[in-house]
Amino acid sequence: PFATIAYAMTRASANDVIVAKAGHTETVTSATGLVCNVAGVRVVGLGAGPSRPTITISTANTATIAVSAANVGFSNMVFVANFLSIAAAFTLSTAAGFQLQNCLFRETSGTLNFLNIIKSTGAANTVDNLLAQGNVWNGLGTTSVNSFILSANGINNATVRYNRVKLAASRDASILMTITAGVLTNLDCGYNNVYSAQTATTAGSLINVGGTTSTGFVYNNYAQTLTTGSDKLFTTTVGLAAFNN
Repeated sequence: PFATIAYAMTRASANDVIVAKAGHTETVTSATGLVCNVAGVRVVGLGAGPSRPTITISTANTATIAVSAANVGFSNMVFVANFLSIAAAFTLSTAAGFQLQNCLFRETSGTLNFLNIIKSTGAANTVDNLLAQGNVWNGLGTTSVNSFILSANGINNATVRYNRVKLAASRDASILMTITAGVLTNLDCGYNNVYSAQTATTAGSLINVGGTTSTGFVYNNYAQTLTTGSDKLFTTTVGLAAFNN
């Protein structure tokens, strides 16, 4: 047993499981406060609802959980933003196979908030096989908020399902995924419910990816915004197949 997940990470070997007890609380205050650099390590939270282990991210907008190893995962946790415009709860570099499941993201106020939940800063295909499933983001921020997933480059074989995202932001940004360069290939995106107060959806309300060679399926998703008459589910040139949205 250790006092913090951060310290347990420094003691972990490849493919270990770190179990966080119900009621555990921890604070991350910098970009190096919780570093996940051992392949295959999973953090599993015990408890249910508000008793799940809680990690509060505070002190700097660059504070984040940094992931730089393959197949790292977090499940059944609560993450709280408690600083102005935190860039991302998780920042991925070389982190293929990252998994985020059944976690809650909440914010202290409209100014103490997340801009993104998962942010990838690496080259193309460095976060392939990304899995985000069953998560909830209740976003209160109204300034510069982006997407649940933001990637600088393309991703292959991402699975994004059963997430619920509700944002107060009114800017024109895709709620679920934004890929600023490259494409999404073999995407599996289904059963997500998203809402934003944005009044324009020229980037696509659900997904924004500019490349024309994306492949995969977008199905059974619900997206709502305040736009009237010109809603778009995703950018029209992505090449994705949409069913029952």
